[in-house]
Amino acid sequence: MIIAAIAAIGPPRAALAAGAVVVASKIDTEGALLGNIIAEVISARGIAVERKIQLGPTNIVRAALLAGQIDIYPEYTGNGGIFFHRENDPAWKNAAEGYAEVKRLDAAENRLVWLNPAPANNTWVIAIRGDLPKFRERKCLDDLAAYLAEAGRFKLAASAEFVESPSALPAFEKTYGFHLKAEQLLTLSGGNTAATLRAAAEGISGVNAAMAYGTDGELAALGLTALCDDKGAQIVYTPSPVVRQSVLDEHPEIAAALEPVFASLSLETLQMLNARIAVAGEDAGAVAADYLKSKHFLP
Repeated sequence: MIIAAIAAIGPPRAALAAGAVVVASKIDTEGALLGNIIAEVISARGIAVERKIQLGPTNIVRAALLAGQIDIYPEYTGNGGIFFHRENDPAWKNAAEGYAEVKRLDAAENRLVWLNPAPANNTWVIAIRGDLPKFRERKCLDDLAAYLAEAGRFKLAASAEFVESPSALPAFEKTYGFHLKAEQLLTLSGGNTAATLRAAAEGISGVNAAMAYGTDGELAALGLTALCDDKGAQIVYTPSPVVRQSVLDEHPEIAAALEPVFASLSLETLQMLNARIAVAGEDAGAVAADYLKSKHFLP
């Protein structure tokens, strides 16, 4: 399946426009945002760029990079566990360790370079409404455990996968010492984060919390707060540009150009930018360019 997909992506890099750096991304909203940010920054350095934004899901984009059909795209550190069949390595639950490990492995095995990541984590989170009475100000999962122990009213909208997968809700419950009863769950068989977040925001069936991803644009738009996971129940998914070493050898300025840009992409910033695309309906390329100009990364 992957081989057939690679053939459909296009000709090998040698057949592309001479010197053009091929920038790709995954098919989701944040992929489009980050892919366009990378393309804009590289292009601003006078380097020819070919865009293959929203090329496909993880396996397709990763395979294209390994095949040399694209040159750079934004990836998440936590996926290193899947790429190298080391899903149970505790390093993936620590931002610095996970980044160092995937950087080392990909450099040694594939001559790929993971550039400096953004200070954000696009992992599973539990998000709450702002009107939960007497919920502690810190807004972390320890606070949720205390709130539940005090019989605070709580109902979580989540997909069946989130409720049942050992790495999702059960991992939160085990790490923080709480357990949600059946009546505290609204389980959506095909639920995605757009549906769960809307259920919480609108209070559907008494819901006041939702499963989400850390950088979901709807969080900010709907006034929901993601509870921090300071005990590391979840794998850390930090976005980072991944580039082929041969391309970086040809254009070493790419690393220095992207470093301050990704350093500026905090959790809150990504939520805001994703909301402009997913909620307000703005074009991802336009949002990327506007952000870069507003922060003086582009002239």
